[in-house]
Amino acid sequence: MNDRLQFQIADEEDLPEIVRLLVQDQLGSTREVLTDPLPQVYLDAFDAMKTQPGNDYIVGVIDERIVCCYQFTVIHGISRSGSSRAQIEGVRVDDSMRGQNIGKLMMTDAIERARSNKCRLLQLTTDKSRPDAHRFYEGVGLAGSHIGYKLDII
Repeated sequence: MNDRLQFQIADEEDLPEIVRLLVQDQLGSTREVLTDPLPQVYLDAFDAMKTQPGNDYIVGVIDERIVCCYQFTVIHGISRSGSSRAQIEGVRVDDSMRGQNIGKLMMTDAIERARSNKCRLLQLTTDKSRPDAHRFYEGVGLAGSHIGYKLDII
């Protein structure tokens, strides 16, 4: 799998596959809309991301098929002696590809991107309702060290 799976920065043409992966998720299925053509909000969001340095969607590809994705954002800060951190969001593996080590390879890619961007910390949040995800993240070396809070504005 290692030699077949390639990670790359997503292009706008990858958006339908990214949204497809987001919709496969239990929570994403209630939040995302996959139609042809895609709703304009996804194109607008992707364009906004591209204007922000250090904010990319990463896709994992096997034989020209997108099988996983995540958003990778570098956040520059003052705390921790002016260090940068990598924020990971929207982590998804195609349902049909689960159990093939893709998630671990994806996290390895994210960690290497964080290192190459001189980030001191890699962080992500995951919904409390996902105990399998919690075990996975702990299994690849992340620690559940903080409590996160969110507020739906709209």
